[in-house]
Amino acid sequence: MSVTFHMKEIDGVSVVELKGRIVLGEESGKLREAIKNLVLSGKKSIVLDMSRVTYIDSAGLGILVAAHVSAKTQGASISLCALGQMFREVLQLTKLVTIFDVHETCAEAVQSLIQKTASKAAAGIP
Repeated sequence: MSVTFHMKEIDGVSVVELKGRIVLGEESGKLREAIKNLVLSGKKSIVLDMSRVTYIDSAGLGILVAAHVSAKTQGASISLCALGQMFREVLQLTKLVTIFDVHETCAEAVQSLIQKTASKAAAGIP
């Protein structure tokens, strides 16, 4: 089964719950477009909930990196949460763990992004 996703809002943070395999294919392209559309619609804080991801290949990693880069150029942040052990090891081996904000739980990721947004607002940063 390729990746499916469900989007919801928690305290102004867009949470994308992913399920299945993030691999090269049409569904992964839809995921990329969905994240891109969130950013283009003005969403600045996005969490990708990886708790139900069963597999990710190099194309899937590429989709996550492209989403991160695209979001960052638009002033948005993407955090990952609830990584499985295998996915965490893949991110560490590829050094991609250094570009993503990674959190143990979705609640921690949401709270971190809320705090980051509040800090930017207090500093006058849009």
